Amino acid sequence: MIAVFVNMATVLIGSAIGIVFSNKIKKNYINSIITALALVTFVIGISSAVATNDLLCVIVCMAFGTMLGELLRLDDRINSAGDFLKSRVLRGRFEGNRFTEGFVSACILFCVGSMTIMGSLEAGVNRDYSIIFAKSALDFVSAMMFGAAMGIGVSFSALFVLVFQGALTLLAGLVAPYLSQPIVNEMSAVGGTILIGMGFNMLELSEKRVKVANMLPAIFLPIAYVPLSAWIAGIV
Repeated sequence: MIAVFVNMATVLIGSAIGIVFSNKIKKNYINSIITALALVTFVIGISSAVATNDLLCVIVCMAFGTMLGELLRLDDRINSAGDFLKSRVLRGRFEGNRFTEGFVSACILFCVGSMTIMGSLEAGVNRDYSIIFAKSALDFVSAMMFGAAMGIGVSFSALFVLVFQGALTLLAGLVAPYLSQPIVNEMSAVGGTILIGMGFNMLELSEKRVKVANMLPAIFLPIAYVPLSAWIAGIV
């Protein structure tokens, strides 16, 4: 778990540095930073998505995962958590209008991807923290930029990193046997597809916001899809 706490700390410190220096950055520069981050998010998402070896897996998992997320209203719940932190915990301070967006965007960015999955497994099973430490360095830079652009909501995403990545690490011994490399690849591809949706939100390319949090269950569906698909292929 030590690596998870290091990752959480890098998000906190990185976002804090970004917030401190955000007051010295002009608003038009902030908007430019957000645009740049959105483009980087697209790059990360596309590079992960195109790595799939089974496009049908991504389609099926995204469809059923989003349906499940809609039923559970995950997007509403995560946004409500952000609004709660903003109104109750901060009590009117840091009233930037991007608080909840920063919180949700950072939660997804820092917890979606193969480095999160493989890093947590290696840390939990083999006590190998190298992947999470590498991820922490990347998250530190991202947190600085997001903190400067979106404010203190990014800092609170560190709690989500602790809970989500910590849970994966603690459960690593149980889930590791079910996460073969093909499954991890497809999980990463689905996660990349979700990041593309987040990029659309950051650039405000659509009048209707993409409810990316409702798509999060899709990341875990390849655990069932890949072996089921292989079993069906073997029969046919």
